[in-house]
Amino acid sequence: MKAKPRIGIYGLTSCAGDQLVLVNCEDELLTILEAVDLRSFVMAHSDNPEGELDVAFVEGAVTQESDLETLKDVRSRAQILIAIGTCAVWGGIPYLSGMGTPLSDHVQVDYAIPGCPIEKTQLLKAIASLLRGDLPLSLPHPVCLECTIRENNCLLQAGEICCGPLTAGGCNARCPSLNRACFGCRGASHDPNYVSARQILEKHGFSVNEVRQRLALFSGKAYEKEGTQVG
Repeated sequence: MKAKPRIGIYGLTSCAGDQLVLVNCEDELLTILEAVDLRSFVMAHSDNPEGELDVAFVEGAVTQESDLETLKDVRSRAQILIAIGTCAVWGGIPYLSGMGTPLSDHVQVDYAIPGCPIEKTQLLKAIASLLRGDLPLSLPHPVCLECTIRENNCLLQAGEICCGPLTAGGCNARCPSLNRACFGCRGASHDPNYVSARQILEKHGFSVNEVRQRLALFSGKAYEKEGTQVG
């Protein structure tokens, strides 16, 4: 990759919260801007010349024709396309209502950073990897591991429907650390053990339907692949 990679940041149908995470990287933002050639970022950049891109970050679900047109245009100009946020990766809440689809339903996605919103630390690590000419590493562990590292009390044992056993880590157990059950917004962890997770959840008195409803709220698409159903 060039010394200063050409970067574009785009938003489809979304709350723009994932783009805002980058804007809020106050201590790191100047360093990032010095290291890249920012070609397009409507939220924070008045001059957007577009053109060819080395990396495009795209937030949001595809819910209308204009989203699809933008996505295909960006994909045609970008060597690497990265989906950022649960709406872009899994369709998010728009997918639940049947109104939105993830980017990967329409174009090739080279890397995905899930989360609602994404984690600042994971975004910065991804940018650092790209500046070295590498794709970022995926995180294989579930949220439960991060709860263990942070020595959190188990919310399942406390009677909460928590999706931590099935959900991809990388958020540093954000919600459980605030005593809020995981809603599974990051999608499924790498090779999750659905049988074991179901047994654990049922042991604590939760039905399969309750768990399905919780998982479907943000990233239902992640659990529709053959062989990955909770029940």
